Amino acid sequence: MSELPPGARALVLTASNRAYAGIYDDRSGRALAEGLAALGFAVEGPHVRPDDPDELEAVMRAAVDLGVDVVVTTGGTGLSPSDVTPEATRRVLEREAPGLADAVRRYGADNGVPTAVLSRGVAGTAARTLIVNLPGSTGGVKDGLAVLGPLLPHVVSQLRGGDHV
Repeated sequence: MSELPPGARALVLTASNRAYAGIYDDRSGRALAEGLAALGFAVEGPHVRPDDPDELEAVMRAAVDLGVDVVVTTGGTGLSPSDVTPEATRRVLEREAPGLADAVRRYGADNGVPTAVLSRGVAGTAARTLIVNLPGSTGGVKDGLAVLGPLLPHVVSQLRGGDHV
């Protein structure tokens, strides 16, 4: 697998009404930021926002406009009425990459978390930015990073116009 291109930037966005209100600490966003930094990204965030599709969309669009390489969200992918991250993400995406979201769900289920298949997370690109939704748990983040980690160097290179390797 190739190395992460120099200057790769990632943004972490947490969707959680309770974390936004300060009811509990955003552990999944922090774990995601630490994991992306360990992969070599300069990480912005986590930005904690309520489960509001307009607010989530605004953060993602701003990241795309700034040319951030990867936006990874945590939270808001379940079946609760307030879980709206996939809907907000679809407003931003130009092209979906369903295999990425499917791989994250499959990894979780294959590693003893049957509820992983309940995640409605999506993945895709907008301009030259990859956007991926992960569940709002540290376990979901760990599973997501296990899937994404080996792929992100190639994805970032491709989105920056690199040749197929």
